[in-house]
Amino acid sequence: MKYIFVTGGVMSGLGKGITTASVGRILKNRGMKVTAVKIDPYLNIDAGTMNPAQHGEVFVLSDGSEVDLDLGNYERFLDIDLSASHNITTGKVYREVIEKERRGDYLGDTVQIIPHITDEIRAWIARAAAEPDTGGQVAEVCLVEVGGTVGDIESMPFLEAVRQMRGELPPEDTVLIHVTLVPEDTMGDMKTKPTQHSVKALREAGLYPDMIVGRSGHPLSPNTKRKIAAFCDVAQGAVISNTTVPDIYQVPAELEKEGLADAVVDHLYLPRREVSADWYNTVLREFTSRVTVAIVSKYGIEDVYLSIKEALKHAGRATATEVKILWLDAERFEPGQVADVDGILVPGGFGRRGIEGKIEAIRLARQGGVPFLGLCLGFQLAVVEYSRNVLGWTDACSEEIGEGRHVIAILPEQGDVDGLGGTMRLGDYRVDLGEGTRVRALYGTSGIVERHRHRYEVTPQEIPALVEAGVVFSGTCGDRMEVMELKDHPFFLATQFHPEFRSRPAKPSPPFVGFVRACREKRQAEQVI
Repeated sequence: MKYIFVTGGVMSGLGKGITTASVGRILKNRGMKVTAVKIDPYLNIDAGTMNPAQHGEVFVLSDGSEVDLDLGNYERFLDIDLSASHNITTGKVYREVIEKERRGDYLGDTVQIIPHITDEIRAWIARAAAEPDTGGQVAEVCLVEVGGTVGDIESMPFLEAVRQMRGELPPEDTVLIHVTLVPEDTMGDMKTKPTQHSVKALREAGLYPDMIVGRSGHPLSPNTKRKIAAFCDVAQGAVISNTTVPDIYQVPAELEKEGLADAVVDHLYLPRREVSADWYNTVLREFTSRVTVAIVSKYGIEDVYLSIKEALKHAGRATATEVKILWLDAERFEPGQVADVDGILVPGGFGRRGIEGKIEAIRLARQGGVPFLGLCLGFQLAVVEYSRNVLGWTDACSEEIGEGRHVIAILPEQGDVDGLGGTMRLGDYRVDLGEGTRVRALYGTSGIVERHRHRYEVTPQEIPALVEAGVVFSGTCGDRMEVMELKDHPFFLATQFHPEFRSRPAKPSPPFVGFVRACREKRQAEQVI
C-alpha cells in the first residue's frame, strides 16, 4: 500500500479536500486503484448531529454513515463507494480506546495519547486502506487527508500518527503533500511568509513535506516557486500551483499541467502509465443551452447543499445544459422571485423554519407547470401541499411541523429512538418503481437502490385518498411511499430518498437528468414563443 498524506496550513477552507480528491483522480486516470480516508479532529463521533450551517453538508454513505462533505467529493471524483471506516474522528478514536481500556485490553497499562491513541489511529488508517471495494479489489494507493490546520491542538495526535507511519514505512511508500495559502498584497505581489511559517509548524511536529501545493488566486510565478522551494527545503518542481478555477472539476486538469501526477508517481516508485482523457472529456463537456433553477431552502449557504449543486452540474453536463442556481430564502420567499425560473427544487431539511415558503414554492410549481424536483423534506411537503390545495385539507401538515391533519407521520421505529446520532433511517434501501411511471422511465429499471436520511413517512391511512385525488406514488419500499409524481404536469417528481448522494460526473442521477432536461425544454419552448 502506498500512502499520500495531505495536510493543510495557514487557514481552513483552502480546498484541501478538493486537492486530495484531485490527486486521487489524476492517479485513477492512470489506471490506478485509489481509496481515501478523511480525518476530522473534532470530538463528535460523526457529522450527523452537527449544524450544517457551521460545518457544511452532512453526506450519507451507502452503509448509513453520516460523514463530512469531503467524502462526498472523494466519491464523486474517484467514482467509488466509501464506508464509515473511511472517516476517522477524534470521537471515534477515543471511544474505541476507552472501550478497550474498560475491557482490560491494555492489561493494566497507563493509557496515554502515545502510544495508545496514535496506535489506534494508525491501525484505523491501515484497516480503511485495505478494505476491499464493492468489486472485492484492494486499492494500490490510499489518500489520507488530515483535517484542520497544522498547529491546531486537536490535530496533534493525528500528525504524530502520520509521523510514526512515515518513519516505519519505506520512503517510497509515503508522500506528504502540504496545502497552504499564498496570498497577494494590494500590489499583486505573492507572499510566501504564511507558507514558510506553516511549514515550520509542520516541521516542529516532526513532518517534512515532499510537495507543497500553493493555493492562490493567480498561478504561482517562477520566482514565488523558487522562494518557497528554497525556504521550505523542497525541490522547485515539487512546488505546485493550485489556482482558483470556476469549476472544481477543472482542478485535476490544472494539477496535471503543473506536473503533480508525475512528481507523485516518481516519488512512490509507481509506473508511469498513459493518461486516460475520458473523465476530462466528461466533466469539461461544452454547453449548448442554459437554464435557471430556484432552490428554495432555509440555509443560504451553498455548502449545506453541496451534493445537490454537484448533481445539477452532472445532469447539466449530461444534457449539455449550464445550470444557474438561484438561491431563495424560504423564510423570505416571494412568488415573484420564481416568475422567470425554469425549474424549482425544494431540498431536504429539518424543523419548522421556512416550511410555509417551501410549500408555497411547490404550489407555484404545480399550478404553473414549472418543472419541480423535491428531495426528502421536499417530497413530504409536496404531499402536504397537494393535501391542502387539491384535497382541501387546509390543516394538513407533517407531524414534525405541528398540530393539524398529519399526512406525514413519524416512522413507527423512530417513535422511541434514544438519542439523535446515527438513529435515523439511513443509507441504502431498495425502491421498487411502478410500471409506466416517469421515474421508472428515468432509471430504466424496475428496482433501484438509493440513500436515505429521514424519520418521517407518508401517513399510511391517508394514502388511498391521495391516490384517488391524483397523486401517483411511483416508488415504494415495502409499504412506504418513496416517490411521488403527477401525470398532468411537464415534470413534477419528488423522492423520499436523496438521489444527489449517488450522482457522479460520469453517472448523473436520473431524477436530476430528467429535471434539468424538463427545465431545458421549458426554456426552449418559451424562446420559440
